[in-house]
Amino acid sequence: MPAGAGRPGLPQGRHLCWLLCAFTLKLCQAEALVQEEKLSASTSNLPCWLVEEFVVAEECSPCSNFRVKTTPECGPTGYVEKITCSSSKRNEFKSCRSALMEQRLFWKFEGAVVCVALIFACLVIIRQRQLDRRALEKVRKQIESI
Repeated sequence: MPAGAGRPGLPQGRHLCWLLCAFTLKLCQAEALVQEEKLSASTSNLPCWLVEEFVVAEECSPCSNFRVKTTPECGPTGYVEKITCSSSKRNEFKSCRSALMEQRLFWKFEGAVVCVALIFACLVIIRQRQLDRRALEKVRKQIESI
């Protein structure tokens, strides 16, 4: 029997597969173009520090009550720094994380880890005592049965 004689639809299947692959490739290329157009259109709305080099004009500092209400950058962290973009020479505010805030978060995390470790250590001790009691009870029953 010659090769491929039992499968007459195989060559057509290959053509169909090639067409499907070509269609998928064209679809991906079109999607990439649309994504690129969206990106170029949205870069005009982005803050300058995302698309160009910048220099920090004022270091990271806590936001005042007034600034929290008026500056949206204060919202995420409660701290803001003033930056100057190199190309456009614009002054903008950028949300930042202060060293004090990071230190507090670190110690909160460390405290939580220690608490969880203590809880699991207690659970291990309790479980070990249960298993020891069961083993002693089993040995006692074996000795009694002799």
